[in-house]
Amino acid sequence: MEVASVLIIANTAKEPASTIAAEIASRLNDRGIATRQFLYRGQAIDLPDDETFDLAITLGGDGTVLFASRVLAERNVPILPVNLGDFGFISEVGRNEWAESFDQYLAGTIETGDRLVLEVCVRRGETQIQHSRGLNDAVISAAGISKIVRLRVFLGDQPLGSYRADGIIVSTPTGSTAYSAAAGGPLLHPEMGAMILNPICPHTLSHRPIVVPPDELVRIEVEPDQRTAVVLTVDGQSELELLSGDCISVRAADRPARIVRSDRRTFYEVLRSKLNWTGGPND
Repeated sequence: MEVASVLIIANTAKEPASTIAAEIASRLNDRGIATRQFLYRGQAIDLPDDETFDLAITLGGDGTVLFASRVLAERNVPILPVNLGDFGFISEVGRNEWAESFDQYLAGTIETGDRLVLEVCVRRGETQIQHSRGLNDAVISAAGISKIVRLRVFLGDQPLGSYRADGIIVSTPTGSTAYSAAAGGPLLHPEMGAMILNPICPHTLSHRPIVVPPDELVRIEVEPDQRTAVVLTVDGQSELELLSGDCISVRAADRPARIVRSDRRTFYEVLRSKLNWTGGPND
């Protein structure tokens, strides 16, 4: 694998991020690889679009990967996620493992895995008012606490029904371990091609999570006469207040996020560790 330029994205809210970013840049520069550092703290802004890169290295946690993937998936830039805290569901490479993982990627002994990315569009009347992407999920919910919203859901042109619930989550397989799991949704392998439609605390037992194919179009309409403000949140990092009649369409984006796999720990090992699964009383 040929890599001539690397974008280093570091969340400086993680204390060692700046230092490690500088170390990575120095070591790659010594090998003749051009680098650019993008440092941010808290809410990230858009990445620079005036350069192309062969690889991105993220320093932080899963949130840093979510931010990077929303931008870099469309540019077809693979991401090597380095975790600076506890191992995340996405970022499985430790801070002291990045160099070895980078060399393995160059040698072709580890590869990238494709992760489905959501493309989310909001129309208000005849006007599209927002277009965004998400690696984890799109959530339509009440702005307040414990408030019910009324949403009408369609799969393609087929009406699925009207939901009275705390909200609805449309999740990717990557996001199946996040909010969707907390709302009782199924856990999917992150490289599967599927989406999860998951109501949050629905006010009828007949409404259950549904797994749909990746070529499905999910449409959600905000019904009139809401008792509370309704918001759309994508990946927990961007928010838009919705009005009655707004239509939200969610589908799989044309290009997936390309995440460099780890050969040290599998998704199932991380799942077992994070969720404290055991095989018996002595484990």
